[in-house]
Amino acid sequence: MKSLILKDIYNILHNMRSMAVLLLFFIIFMIPQGGTAAYQVTCCLLCSMMIMTTFSFDNISKWDKYALVMPITKKDLVTAKFLTLIIFSAFGAVTGFVLGIAGGVVFKSFHINSPEEWITLLAVAGIGMVIGIFFGSLVIPLLFKFGAEKARMLSIAAFAAPAAIGMALYKLLDMFGIPLSEKFITNLLYLSPLLVIVWVYAMYLISCHIFQKQDI
Repeated sequence: MKSLILKDIYNILHNMRSMAVLLLFFIIFMIPQGGTAAYQVTCCLLCSMMIMTTFSFDNISKWDKYALVMPITKKDLVTAKFLTLIIFSAFGAVTGFVLGIAGGVVFKSFHINSPEEWITLLAVAGIGMVIGIFFGSLVIPLLFKFGAEKARMLSIAAFAAPAAIGMALYKLLDMFGIPLSEKFITNLLYLSPLLVIVWVYAMYLISCHIFQKQDI
């Protein structure tokens, strides 16, 4: 399992230069406008989406056919992808936290002597990681089903669907006069890691089912 994860990490290192340029580019355009928190979440999403690049490398090299010759099961390959996603999302959270602070100091949107702002950025880093894992795990079944190229287009719809559902629920609650209190939102944020664990496990089972049915 460790070797499967390291394989994806080594492959993605070739893409890190362009990713680093992109993250630095976003500092200039996001932090002055949207603040450090928005930049952190963006970093987590961008880094979690690197999982799509690992599938592209696998498709080009026909990795799955080679891997299954070895004592590796399809379930092992699926598990490795989800663990790699978690690592990428964690990397995005740490990178967004560090670069966000640096950018916030430069653009004077972060006060380094404020404990409250440090706590806020740490909380946003955790939330960003949860969001990255959520959307990344949503894309993985599509990648196993349709391959990297077709799944790129479908992933746009996959990203838009939860946002649209969330907005529709918000409008529905507002229509019936049910306010979203600060306490409710806080409790939802506390529950989000548990909800994402359940979500990721469901996506993992779906991915295993899809991949098991494929003839490699």
